[in-house]
Amino acid sequence: MNLGLRLHFTASTRLPAHNPWHLFSYRSLHSLRCYGQPNARKSLTLQQSVHLARKFGTLSNASVAPPITWVDRLPKPVRPYLYLTRIDKPIGTLLLFYPCTWSITMVSYALEVPWTTPLTYISLFGLGALVMRGAGCTINDMWDRNLDKGVERTKTRPLAAGEITPTQAFAFLGLQLTAGLGVLTQLNWYSILLGASSLSLVTIYPFMKRVTYWPQAVLGLAFNWGALLGWSAVAGVTNWSVCLPLYAGGICWTLVYDTVYAHQDKKDDVNMGIRSTALLFSEKTRPILSTLSASSMSLITYAGYMNGQGPLFYGGVALAAAQLARVMWKTDFDDRPSCWKGFVGCGWSGFWIWMGALADYTTLFFAASG
Repeated sequence: MNLGLRLHFTASTRLPAHNPWHLFSYRSLHSLRCYGQPNARKSLTLQQSVHLARKFGTLSNASVAPPITWVDRLPKPVRPYLYLTRIDKPIGTLLLFYPCTWSITMVSYALEVPWTTPLTYISLFGLGALVMRGAGCTINDMWDRNLDKGVERTKTRPLAAGEITPTQAFAFLGLQLTAGLGVLTQLNWYSILLGASSLSLVTIYPFMKRVTYWPQAVLGLAFNWGALLGWSAVAGVTNWSVCLPLYAGGICWTLVYDTVYAHQDKKDDVNMGIRSTALLFSEKTRPILSTLSASSMSLITYAGYMNGQGPLFYGGVALAAAQLARVMWKTDFDDRPSCWKGFVGCGWSGFWIWMGALADYTTLFFAASG
């Protein structure tokens, strides 16, 4: 480099590979010095620091490591928008997607439809989950751009760091919602109206953390809408006797995983006036989340009973329950990496429920074919 860039860090120069935060701490960024001439010092804005942190995986001795995430391999203009959607962290999309898969697979089992039906709708809902999770992140960050600046884990998000403007984010949100509408219009009218009615929950969720200690409950209402919508997409209407307990079980599940997630930021949240179930439950988090986990699995089991599911479905629920128990046992709620690992671990419970439902459907399908 012509200007002879020298980079100094006060903390560890490289994060462990398993660390969920792909950027360096603000203290480290603050100590970065750029020398164009001997003894000259230039202070960097947060936006410039974020850019450099994303460019270099290791910043000692001016050595350059591979990009932090696959997003960094893409053209610079698109990177902030992709980071805005959290596309580099697929767990959020999966958590939105799994309730859809439960419902689609269970209705396919109940109606004994050909395998092309669940495949078609699971594909559509997978695309919809990817798009709408990204839109939800955009809405969240537009609401929270000032709050995010005061939270260690979120201060480097594109809007908080000034990498894109609110106007640019709003225009991008328009594209995301248009894409989401394109997916929704592939469904029947009942499902289009049902799906559109969930947008209000997505919009108000970021505001809830300012007025209630239960924003995770509002997130649960929004993130598990697919448990209702998936059934109606296949059947034309929703079977409430099955879908309501499935939906309620999903809400309890969301309260579990998002409370674990919120424990990452609880110290910053107190300073910023942000409320969450992590702060509400405090030292009683483990027993409360254990109770919510049991409630979630019980409600989903009841939904399976109402749908006449076979033993393989209940085997999947049992694996999901074991996974949640493991998370409750091993998570240290005062340790950020442990909370992130527990949060991701909760996602696997949703996967096992789907696998149980899919195993039931597959068995039924081959039995009918034979």
